[in-house]
Amino acid sequence: MARKEHVSETPATQLLKAHRVDYSEHPYEYLEHGGAQHSARVLGWDPYAVVKTLIMQDQDARPLVVLMHGNRKVSTKNLARQIGAKSVEPCQPEVANRHSGYLVGGTSPFGTRRQMPVYVEETILALPRILINGGRRGYLVGIDPQVCVQLLGAKPVQCALAE
Repeated sequence: MARKEHVSETPATQLLKAHRVDYSEHPYEYLEHGGAQHSARVLGWDPYAVVKTLIMQDQDARPLVVLMHGNRKVSTKNLARQIGAKSVEPCQPEVANRHSGYLVGGTSPFGTRRQMPVYVEETILALPRILINGGRRGYLVGIDPQVCVQLLGAKPVQCALAE
């Protein structure tokens, strides 16, 4: 029986399986600093439906997760205002790695080392299906975006800027 390429389990896929979430696997050739635009191109997806997982922090260095369209940037000003923070900024890569338990470029919002509040750009929730990191560089999973709300308690925000 022919099997498609299966990527070994990650904390993210273990969590998805434990909650019986239907997901598809999308391995691709990872490119340093290629980001969601690169993965979308090689997988033939619209970068708008390839979701970036960004580890950020507020003014007190409390970490948070932001899920954003692959071809949009986060307005940290708008995000801070909506979540009641004074300011929000991206974490340094080594700090982000420590909070999430993943390497930057392979960060999944599922199965993170630390519990962190999760915010999702609300237009992502209107998509029928998204690709999001599965917990390893070069590995995305396809899921219904509502899973982010159901499993992570992701709160919708409006903080997208055109890239």
